Amino acid sequence: MSDILVRGQSTDGAIRIFVAVTTELAENARKVHNTYPVATAALGRTLTVAAIMGQNLKNDTDSVTIQFMGDGPIGNLVAVTDNKSHVRGYVSNPYVDLPLNSKGKFDVGGAVGHGQLNVISDLGLKEPYCGQVPIVTGEIAEDMTYYFAKSEQVPTAIGLGVLVDTDCSVKYSGGFMIQLMPEATEETAGIIEDKMKTVPPVTQMLQDGMTAEDILFYLTDEFSMIMQNDTVKPEYKCTCSRERMKNAVISVGKKEIRDIIDVDGKCEIECRFCNNKYTFDKTELEEMYEKAK
Repeated sequence: MSDILVRGQSTDGAIRIFVAVTTELAENARKVHNTYPVATAALGRTLTVAAIMGQNLKNDTDSVTIQFMGDGPIGNLVAVTDNKSHVRGYVSNPYVDLPLNSKGKFDVGGAVGHGQLNVISDLGLKEPYCGQVPIVTGEIAEDMTYYFAKSEQVPTAIGLGVLVDTDCSVKYSGGFMIQLMPEATEETAGIIEDKMKTVPPVTQMLQDGMTAEDILFYLTDEFSMIMQNDTVKPEYKCTCSRERMKNAVISVGKKEIRDIIDVDGKCEIECRFCNNKYTFDKTELEEMYEKAK
């Protein structure tokens, strides 16, 4: 099943829903970062919810960054998306190996730990908007649900899942997000709440052969729904380039660049999102020095 992201809304405008299949995306991220299973699950879930949030961005230059700054062994967990649901991300420690939790699942909560969740929306305004909430469970879906309730005051139900195969590759990955709009009644909220109590894990639904469209209509079967036809393919895609890395070096300032020239005569920068390395020689550093402030 190819990766896809579908969206729909109820005919009365009370709810909207996004469903994503992100198996290829999560597997590409695993290959890039060579993550162990717990980190694969944590990163895959975060990239999936980022891809879903990308569908709320209007302009090509808009972006959303999700940062889990926890005290667990995984360290920082970051995902960035654009309005086409092209995502990239990383974990500080991709080699986390923890025993399964009490439910027999990957202990993503234990890997992430406690700390702060930041969601930074860059919508081309003077300053990006940053919403901050404490990390509640570290399991990603619950934390993002809490973020929407507290920071954006939007009642939201989120489900995320990554199933890792015996060879450590991603077998299934996906997620959904249901949001109540201002038109929603308490009765609507109650129906969604009851539904969430009986919904099987996302990876179970995918394993059972359900498509993103199937999941969308299953989750909202008590409502009259319209599925919009503007489906997208979420992808793992880095935006780094030699030019961007050059600008990053220039931004550190004249003194630092001069120190690099005098001490090493060259510098190498590695992109956190794709691990590509960029090397700049002494001549290039001298040019950057002239451009720096």
